[in-house]
Amino acid sequence: MIRILVTGSNGQLGSAIKQESTDFENLEITFVDVQELDLTNDQSVNQHFAINRYDYIINCAAFTAVDQAEKNPEDAFAVNAAVPERLGAICQIYSTRLIHISTDYVFSGNDSAPYVEDDVTDAVSIYGKSKLEGEKALCSNSNALIIRTSWLYGEFGNNFLKTMIRLSKERTELGVVFDQIGCPTYAVDLASAILIIIDESEKKGFNPGVYHYSNEGVCSWYDFATEIMKETNSECIVHPIRTSEYPLPAKRPQYSVFDKKKIKSTFGISIPYWRDSLLKAIQNL
Repeated sequence: MIRILVTGSNGQLGSAIKQESTDFENLEITFVDVQELDLTNDQSVNQHFAINRYDYIINCAAFTAVDQAEKNPEDAFAVNAAVPERLGAICQIYSTRLIHISTDYVFSGNDSAPYVEDDVTDAVSIYGKSKLEGEKALCSNSNALIIRTSWLYGEFGNNFLKTMIRLSKERTELGVVFDQIGCPTYAVDLASAILIIIDESEKKGFNPGVYHYSNEGVCSWYDFATEIMKETNSECIVHPIRTSEYPLPAKRPQYSVFDKKKIKSTFGISIPYWRDSLLKAIQNL
């Protein structure tokens, strides 16, 4: 049996891993959130790993409130930067492999070609900077694999899909930005990819480093919202607006499309098109 610890297990991705892991009979997975294990506390972490042994840690724990991070940078860095560093050190002590989840926010979004893994990072928000520090803490760790993802959504937790569905029932019209370009990531697809990576690593060896994962295709938030309305048969009208018309505390990358050749070729992963995955998510909701 492959022993795995999933942190941040009550979030979108952790919940999706819990759901998808039932298809993998050779996995023995322990799911923890802050209630069971406080990753920001050195003593709690050291005590846990002194007692428990794992082959892999999937770190889904993160401070993801992007705008709140601007007001609470200490909290953001405590979770997004210090925790990966702490887990990376633990993994080196116990020869455990770490799969850490990062974000498109490590990039400025000023480019116009899909980002590859070794493109220059330049975070423009506290959230992005805190996640980037977490990456830097692991960049020379041979036991660490980092997956950057973008626009995560699904049946679990709070996300854009569920917000749009809720608002479409409360309003007749909505304004959604059309000048931020990227690609949604269905949490279930990412969860499945992570479990495939572990399976492939057991067969062919572990390949540390940075990888990009989102669904296939490119869209704006406006395109995403419009498709949600279409697939849910909503009569709510979505209007395209500029980012400047909807100011928020944290700056968002205007362009964060990923090149995903590396993760596909390394692990033989097939990535679904974003509209196909959205339809699945809506059906599951």
